[in-house]
Amino acid sequence: MLLPWLAIVAAVLALFLFPGSTPAMDARAHPDGLAVLEQVPVSETRQWVLIRTEDVANPVVLFVHGGPGTAQLTLMRRNTRPLERYFTVVNWDQRRAGKSFAAGRDRARMTMGQFVDDVVDLSSYLARRFRKERILLVGHSWGTVIGALAVHRRPDLFSAYVGIGQMSTMAESERLSYEWTLEQARSAGDRRSVAKLVAIGPPPYEGAFRSKFLTERQLLARYGGEYHGSRIGALGVVLRNLVLSREYTMTDRINFFRGISQSLDALHEELFRTDLFVQAPALQVPVWFCLGRHDREVPSALSARYFEALEAPRKQLVWFERSAHLPNTEEREKFNRLLVDAVLPALRE
Repeated sequence: MLLPWLAIVAAVLALFLFPGSTPAMDARAHPDGLAVLEQVPVSETRQWVLIRTEDVANPVVLFVHGGPGTAQLTLMRRNTRPLERYFTVVNWDQRRAGKSFAAGRDRARMTMGQFVDDVVDLSSYLARRFRKERILLVGHSWGTVIGALAVHRRPDLFSAYVGIGQMSTMAESERLSYEWTLEQARSAGDRRSVAKLVAIGPPPYEGAFRSKFLTERQLLARYGGEYHGSRIGALGVVLRNLVLSREYTMTDRINFFRGISQSLDALHEELFRTDLFVQAPALQVPVWFCLGRHDREVPSALSARYFEALEAPRKQLVWFERSAHLPNTEEREKFNRLLVDAVLPALRE
């Protein structure tokens, strides 16, 4: 009877000890290609990046994930596979997120300023490593806050900026998000959800912030405000890619959830004070905003107002009509075509 239990224990231990990996690049088809999952130096820490390309001479694009804390290595690797022909694609787990969870152990350095420093430091490293003067920066949600601030600080490092689900004024964004969710619940006659929303009250949430914030997000997702046409939001997509991930170990999967909660706790007060209308009124590089028409998590109408106010040498707003907060996933082919057909030629001008 002991043998089956030993086999189960051995299997569980193997899951925890099994190292993460990424599918290899076909060396015969792409002799100058690269596919690595590795730790690199970022602001006196070691943080994880996934770098994939069919040719290391390609322009470098760094994707800055949302959250804070919502690491997405495997999801993004699947999303960006067609881009590997044209770009050196870098997906990064930020400090206290996913594989880089340990890099955020110093709570005193879990500040927005530190994350902006990390974007700048990693971008500088990538430019040096791949011998580029500048790189393309793509941010999503929370990643658009630290991304836009990094570009505002160091435009010399970046060839262009793409904001997906672009944030602007956090306090106003959350107010609009809450009001829309409450209106949807009332229109649907969902008295239980209405009661929950009334109980937590409008943002900024006092007391148990994380619990109230996640309650609103769960109910918003039910009405399609996070992932268009889904009643569970992006949860299904994220969990599927997390469970089936080659890049994440079992420890990384556990840290994925720990990272989200701890990053929210550390950063939400500072994030609620964010106002990019004031902090980043101009970006000195070409800019693209990719907005989901149905996005109510970061209400796209407010993002569009920021776009209109933003000063840039060149800018374009692209609407994704069948998307909410994740247009690069919900309409992946359209997003990838935009990067190849519109952004890439601009980098060569």
